[in-house]
Parts: sequence; C-alpha cells; structure tokens
Amino acid sequence: MAQVIYEIVEHDGGWAYKAEGVFSETYPTHAAALKAAQAAAAEQRVPGPTEVIQYEDEKGRWHTETARGIDRPETAVKDKE
Repeated sequence: MAQVIYEIVEHDGGWAYKAEGVFSETYPTHAAALKAAQAAAAEQRVPGPTEVIQYEDEKGRWHTETARGIDRPETAVKDKE
C-alpha cells in the first residue's frame, strides 16, 4: 500500500505542508498549516468511485488504468514541533 507523508515546513515567509515534493499554499501560522495538513491527510484516505484514468509518463507515453475507489494510501503528518 502506498504511503503519503504530509510534512509541515517553513515556506515563503509562513508555513506550508509538503507532500511528495509539492508544497501547499502558504499559511500565516504553524497551527494553520498543521490543521490543513491533517485535513488533507484525512481526505486522502476517503474512498471514492472506481474510475478509469489516463496519464502521461516522463517519456511522453500515455497510459490508461482503472483506479479502484477503495485503493487509498496510508497517510501521516510529520511535524518537528
């Protein structure tokens, strides 16, 4: 099973969470970023409908797969404070 870690970090003069190398919007306080990360982590675990998805890989090839709605990652929030 995949795992997604949301890490609280200082970013652009405020605070953000980062997951898989991507930053969220910037929040004015650490507490606000933590709350947003916890909400995002919880939402990521919620099952959804099974859907067919298409995506392009790094070599420019297109792929079609069925994403099962119950196949959700484990999530966690990492906070140094």
